[in-house]
Amino acid sequence: MTNFNREVPFDDLPLLPPRLVELETKNILLKTITASRALAKLNGAMTNLPNPRLFLDTIHLQEAKASSEIENIITTNDDLYKAVVADKKFENPATKEVLSYKEALSLGLDSLDSRPFITTNLCIDIVQCIKQNSSGIRVTPGTTLSNTKGEVIYTPPSGESIIRDKLANLEKFINQDDTLDPLIKMAIIHYQFEAIHPFSDGNGRTGRILLLLYLKMEKLLDVPAIYLSEYIIKNKTNYYKKLRNITENNDWEGFILYMLDMIESTANKGLIRLESIISLMDTTAENIKKELPKVYSKDLIEIIFKLPYTKRQFLINAGLGTLKTVGNYLILLEEKGFLNSIKVGKEKLYLNHKLMEILEK
Repeated sequence: MTNFNREVPFDDLPLLPPRLVELETKNILLKTITASRALAKLNGAMTNLPNPRLFLDTIHLQEAKASSEIENIITTNDDLYKAVVADKKFENPATKEVLSYKEALSLGLDSLDSRPFITTNLCIDIVQCIKQNSSGIRVTPGTTLSNTKGEVIYTPPSGESIIRDKLANLEKFINQDDTLDPLIKMAIIHYQFEAIHPFSDGNGRTGRILLLLYLKMEKLLDVPAIYLSEYIIKNKTNYYKKLRNITENNDWEGFILYMLDMIESTANKGLIRLESIISLMDTTAENIKKELPKVYSKDLIEIIFKLPYTKRQFLINAGLGTLKTVGNYLILLEEKGFLNSIKVGKEKLYLNHKLMEILEK
């Protein structure tokens, strides 16, 4: 692409589908097979669970944490899970942003349930939820992306009508049936959204939410239980390099292979993590049944595995007894080493420390 200049708005960003380029090379097709297989295995494992939605909050919070970390918004698992469970409001801005990201992901997934399309308006709703403001399509000129040395590496298209035209083309590409394998298509969609860079802030996070929405929309992951951002953090330099390689050299293969590897390795890791949690859950259930038969119930096990932290109110909400009864249950579970208690404000939370260990790995 000889006419590309890093310091000039890339208003000539080519429309989709990409022209004059082989998108289904032998390498890409081989990688698509292994990535699809890994995803299908994870999907099968999730859908076969007695309660497929049980771990979703935890998984979505992990994805929100990792995706925000890419933007240098850093919080700890401990702060994050406490903030979700405790009544006391956490004023840590990073934790707040991560929680807004999780809310935006849920908003997107709910929207797909009622209307199975990804649209420009949905992208705007998502970014507004992430940023907790009423921002819309970028209208002020002068947006540039720089590297850590402050050098401009990319100037996205400028002007609301140009940006909206590019988004309309992207929307059409996402929602129309075509012959491309959906995982290859997912990589193309992701590049194009990041290249359009439609918002003043929150583009990266919105783009990563779109990946999960697309997997659900294409029925590749019925329960969107995967956190892709973890892979991008570990391979961040390569991610940006391969995005730039499309813009500057029309090299789609490198980026598509990167994205397919992200799907494959994340799905494989997700499956291992899921199996570890289920195995821990089964052992914990057996041990509680043996040591505290009066405390044990299937509902109790689900509550202490839904999120790493729990509290009396959660047990009351599940109909497990009065305030006094459930309070005694939690005290006994702590005495036997199943949970550890911690005071947050005036409230007592109980941590499933073994579950947290798996999440921290």
